[in-house]
Amino acid sequence: MRRKDESKKPIISDFINAFYYEHDKVPSVREIVEGTGIPLSTVHRYLVDMQEKGELSYNGYRSARTKEMSEVSPIHGIGILERQEYTGCTVNFKTYTNSIWDKKQRENPDENRAVFYNTHPTIIEPEVFDKVQEIRQQRHRRTKTGKSHVFSGLVFCADCKAKMRYCTTRYFEERQDHFVCANYRSNTGTCSAHFIRAVVLEQLVWKHMQMVIDYVLRYEVFFRAKMEQRLRIESSEILRVKRKQLDKAEKRILELDKLFVRIYEDNVAGKLSDERFAVMSSSYEEEQQTLKANAETLRQKIEVQEQQNQNLELFIQKVHQYADLDKLTAYAAHDLIKAIYIGAPDKSSGKRRQSISICYDFVGFIPLDELMKQETA
Repeated sequence: MRRKDESKKPIISDFINAFYYEHDKVPSVREIVEGTGIPLSTVHRYLVDMQEKGELSYNGYRSARTKEMSEVSPIHGIGILERQEYTGCTVNFKTYTNSIWDKKQRENPDENRAVFYNTHPTIIEPEVFDKVQEIRQQRHRRTKTGKSHVFSGLVFCADCKAKMRYCTTRYFEERQDHFVCANYRSNTGTCSAHFIRAVVLEQLVWKHMQMVIDYVLRYEVFFRAKMEQRLRIESSEILRVKRKQLDKAEKRILELDKLFVRIYEDNVAGKLSDERFAVMSSSYEEEQQTLKANAETLRQKIEVQEQQNQNLELFIQKVHQYADLDKLTAYAAHDLIKAIYIGAPDKSSGKRRQSISICYDFVGFIPLDELMKQETA
């Protein structure tokens, strides 16, 4: 038997660890061969030797697991990504038990948890944390080739709202990769294909992103004013009036509580008859219920308006961060874009036409053509 080249062992070991951390799964021997460029028989021989020395565990021609992979679980990393405490808040009541005799801890829904904000220094900005949770919800299967597209998880069918699947093979040229609706299923599903080539989609989306970035940077004031109208963001003066109304309603609710206690004491002391007490308490209760309902409505409206205003400012800030963007990247696409909707192709005019709608993060759809016409008018 030929003498083993020891320099290849760390290459194999490093590839196994890197593959595990990137894909959250153990690589097969075939994937190790393709990733390292070492022949299959040689990889097998080295893995057997490393297993005999206790450097890793190997189950034949299937997969291998190193000691580092056993010490660090991907589930631990996922748990870190889901910890809201990194945004500077404290979260209580994450779990619950059915009774004092039931020791099993159960996950508490988000609405039943108590969140206290700004209790310690922020490690991750809340906007970044929210974006990570959104991206993690866009999980998609990797293709058998291991290829992943820059828009994976962002492309949806405009008709059925299902995800568009990225289709590719090892034998496809780059121009042959494409997206199809997940409900198409070779014309046996509930939707049409909505076929679009990946290269074409990249070109169109990148062009639209460039136009949006350029427009916002050049006409920021006009863009902000028009998007405020589109998002129905109220002026600061109207918000101030609504906050005044809310404060007034909350003060009156507290006053009614005190008045109710007072008339109750007068009734017990004999200063107020039972009939008069019933009429006054009923009147106070009706007024208080009406005020509580109005206060809740005002509170929700103020929160929505403040959030929309904040979202618009966050989007403009993001655009400024990408002022020097010279090529389309996966990070920029997922940071700026929330979803891309592909319409069904229309051939009624003799030419194939297909609509593409881009929903940007924080602001939704941007009517760029209308904005450009109004600016030049």
